[in-house]
Amino acid sequence: MLAIKHLTKHYKGSNKGVTDLNLEIASGDIYGFIGHNGAGKTTTLKCVVGIHDFDEGEILIDGVSVRDNPMQCKKQFAYIPDNPDLYEYLTGIQYLNFIADIFEISAKDREDRIKQYADAFEITSSLGDLISSYSHGMKQKLAIISALVHEPKLLILDEPFVGLDPKASVILKEQMHQICAKGGAIFFSTHVLDVAEKLCNKIAIIKEGTLIASGEMKELVGDGHSLEDIFMEVADHGKTD
Repeated sequence: MLAIKHLTKHYKGSNKGVTDLNLEIASGDIYGFIGHNGAGKTTTLKCVVGIHDFDEGEILIDGVSVRDNPMQCKKQFAYIPDNPDLYEYLTGIQYLNFIADIFEISAKDREDRIKQYADAFEITSSLGDLISSYSHGMKQKLAIISALVHEPKLLILDEPFVGLDPKASVILKEQMHQICAKGGAIFFSTHVLDVAEKLCNKIAIIKEGTLIASGEMKELVGDGHSLEDIFMEVADHGKTD
């Protein structure tokens, strides 16, 4: 579904970025991406979705190059940044229809999907209000709905649970599982290690732009250890198999 091969991205005048990163996210994966602030998580995600160019390497979505065929790739995924930048002069429903127009979703399909997701996330009554009046949590919910409305095969999220109330977090997890059950995949960054441990089947840990651990959750976490234990061990002492 998503292949990141030898990805290198460094910022000018800084040694920050990502160096020779390799990850493979397959259909059905809920793949967690964890690391300290500034480790390179957001940089990686922005390279995957085409916000950042990169110095070396290759990123493929369903075998298609993000660099060579960006439009074809963007039809396959949805991206939710850690701080959604929405058009606040629109109402919620206007924004969702705008996104549905971009992805050429039929009137019937968008109506059904918007109702389904808006009801689930409990913002139906606010869709007629300006986004500028929304709380941070409501904006996050609207961004999630806009990402789901075209039924992406790949969902890419940066700290998706920040700002969500407990019920909304549960609904989002359910949607993530449903996408994977249909053959899609999830790739998301998070600082919430207990959520990642329960939700993800695979995990990658990045430190100072370099991958230091990755693999099946059940293989990395075992023998009475938690993901927090593993993270602290490899983050403090370096790479592990």
